[in-house]
Amino acid sequence: MPNDNFGEPSIRKSPATPHFVRAGRSIIGQEVLPQVSVILPTYNRLRTLPDAIGSVLAQSVRDLELIVVDDASSQNIEGLVRSIGDSRLRYIRRPINGGAGAARNTGLSHARGRYIAFQDSDDLWLPGKLEFQLAAFADLPGEFGAVTGPKILHGRGDSGRFGAGQVCVTPSAAGRLPRDVDQVDWILGDNRLSVQCAMFRSDCMPTRQWFDPVAAANEDYEFAVRLAQHARILEYAEPLVLGAISEDSISRSRRRQTLGDIRIMKNNRQLLQRYAPRKAMLMRNLARFLLNDRKPRLATKFLLASVALDPPSVLTVVDIAMRKVLSSVRHRVATTQRSTA
Repeated sequence: MPNDNFGEPSIRKSPATPHFVRAGRSIIGQEVLPQVSVILPTYNRLRTLPDAIGSVLAQSVRDLELIVVDDASSQNIEGLVRSIGDSRLRYIRRPINGGAGAARNTGLSHARGRYIAFQDSDDLWLPGKLEFQLAAFADLPGEFGAVTGPKILHGRGDSGRFGAGQVCVTPSAAGRLPRDVDQVDWILGDNRLSVQCAMFRSDCMPTRQWFDPVAAANEDYEFAVRLAQHARILEYAEPLVLGAISEDSISRSRRRQTLGDIRIMKNNRQLLQRYAPRKAMLMRNLARFLLNDRKPRLATKFLLASVALDPPSVLTVVDIAMRKVLSSVRHRVATTQRSTA
């Protein structure tokens, strides 16, 4: 079974009151609940936050609540939220900064909608995002707990290069998640789920602690691996989110990405025993980082362990080693040329 308990305080359960659905809205007792709860964690993003909020409130689906979770910012996030004056907005402040995963869990503990969506404080939604996703859910059986798609990302090109003027659609359509495969295996090899691009049934996970609060990066990936063990995921081709790689973007930090991979291996030890080739892949990723970090002995240890788990991967391991050798040779030649110039 997946590890869905991260040791945080248990989430307060809803009162045992009759639950009805009328015209797409939930009613518990006399309280009419929103159809969609949107959770937006933020930390000192006062410059980009108004547009991110605006793109949610401008959705063609009006029946929503937007929960802004302030992760102990030093900026006046509350003042901005109060100034917008929309009754669908809710503001929650965390007393201590805990990172994106912890902030999303805080939002989940207050969410009341039948469906859950997540917005990032520097992304924009196209106006029909929620409507498109609700329509997708309407055509799916109950075993599907999430629908997701790609986003248009500015600041990175299709080749992986970063910089102004670079743009891509990610993830690419080439590896789209099929409905009729082992989705756990597929996502371990290629995570297709970015939470700000997705929508979830509120009951798709056994608890409301969806995210690992300790994960420094790759929390979407870590969550997707566990989600796929509880529910099916539909991936569509329509990009409905606009994103950008910022200077402090986690996705540009190899060290933090590697820490995220390590966390995935730690949280899914039993699962990865059944998916040895995927565990070997994660070990090779770690070895690549260690080689670039000039720790060849430790990198060799993980490369050899990956071959033991997945013998056919030996050619991949040889390729990694040869690329590092060639890179070292080129570096030495360049250094020699500069010193003799």
